[in-house]
Formats: sequence, C-alpha cells, structure tokens
Amino acid sequence: MALTRQQMDDQVNQHFMYEATDDIDGVVGSFTENEEIRHEAVPSPVGPLTSLAQVRSYYEMLFPSVRGESVTPIMRLYGDDFLVDETLWTGEIIDGHWCLSDGMSGRASARLLHVFEFAADGKIKSERVWIDLAAIQQQLGAAEQPSDIAAAHR
Repeated sequence: MALTRQQMDDQVNQHFMYEATDDIDGVVGSFTENEEIRHEAVPSPVGPLTSLAQVRSYYEMLFPSVRGESVTPIMRLYGDDFLVDETLWTGEIIDGHWCLSDGMSGRASARLLHVFEFAADGKIKSERVWIDLAAIQQQLGAAEQPSDIAAAHR
C-alpha cells in the first residue's frame, strides 16, 4: 500500500527534526530495519552506505562538523513510494571534510536536493542528498567568485 503525501511528509519532517537536533538515535531509527537501506550524500568522502551502522557512523562524523541555523523549503514532489525535497540550508560549517572541503570553515548557505524512498513499514529505506558543493566552497573561499571567473574570460 502506498503512503499518503501526509505520511511521507510526517516521516521526512521527523527525520529532519532529528537531524536538526543532532539526535543520532532518532535519525537511525527513522530508517527501516525490514529492508535493505541506502544512504548517500553527494559529494561525500564516504560514498553510499547500506547498513544502519554505517549511517550511524556517518552522522557521528557529520553532526560535530555543522551547525544548522535555518532551512527554507523550496518544493516537494511526490510519487507512490518516494518524495523529492528541495531546500535552502543555512548555517555554520565547523569543518568541511564531510563535503570534500577539508579544513574549511565559516557560514554558508546551500541548496539541498533530497530523494527519499519509503519501505512497506512506512519508514525510510533510501535517502540520497545532493549538496551544492560549489556554493559552499565559494562561500568558504575555496572557489573563485563568479565575478573573478567573468573577469578572467574578458
């Protein structure tokens, strides 16, 4: 039986609340135990994760590295057993190693695109998130500013 939009929203919003409060047990508990899972952040130094233990380790690495301040919803799209969520995240990056920006820190905003798939028990079986790495690196000073690039091509 397919989940309703409300059920998907409730599950994802609860998952995001666990992330916002650095609740590792809550995050891990939002994933199904009844099916094979998948978690992937792109880009990430760890690649796709396929066990709850790996997901726990990822969040144990991530949470000390970022401090979120706000998330602005942009849009959500729904399918029978999936939800696509686009948001704008704003906060402080303590250590950018989680997003291939080792040693970099500072305030940043970046768009995030999540694709969640749901298991028969209504919990998350797959979370994939794409992070606007170029925006983060630019704000942390690792990438050229658009005005620098335009000047170089004149």
